[in-house]
Amino acid sequence: MSIHANELAPPRGATHSRKRLARGNSAGGGTYAGKGLKGQKSRSGSKIRLGFEGGQMPLVRRLHTLRGFNNRWRVPYQPVNTGTLQARFEDGAEVTPESLRAAGVLRHLREPVKILATGELTRALNVHAHKVSVAARARIEGAGGTVTLIAEAGDEAEAVTEE
Repeated sequence: MSIHANELAPPRGATHSRKRLARGNSAGGGTYAGKGLKGQKSRSGSKIRLGFEGGQMPLVRRLHTLRGFNNRWRVPYQPVNTGTLQARFEDGAEVTPESLRAAGVLRHLREPVKILATGELTRALNVHAHKVSVAARARIEGAGGTVTLIAEAGDEAEAVTEE
């Protein structure tokens, strides 16, 4: 013997018939019919849209600038192209964040520097930067220069804690 889906029934007492509201006090759903006293939600046809706060500026409109993802641990780098190094420095020069600032390439020294590989580089430069792209490193070393990475303050602290 097999049971089919159309033959299944809930156990006795598991289902209840719907309460018919507003059919008189003796029926248990008269007077206010479970809607409480006055107010917008007690009226007939009452539908309040999602996010409505009674006329107060809704949360989604008060916090509109906080939408999206903002990475609080993102480190902003100041990009410097190899073409800029070619134009601003002589052959054999030491390129440091301080010399880049003196040459007018950087606006400040608060953010770390990253060297990128946009533009040609034919001069042998000794570059000291916080980060260097793979292509920029290849161009600098291909021109006869050297690349030295500067350790950031957070990197040193992490290295100490790992030991």
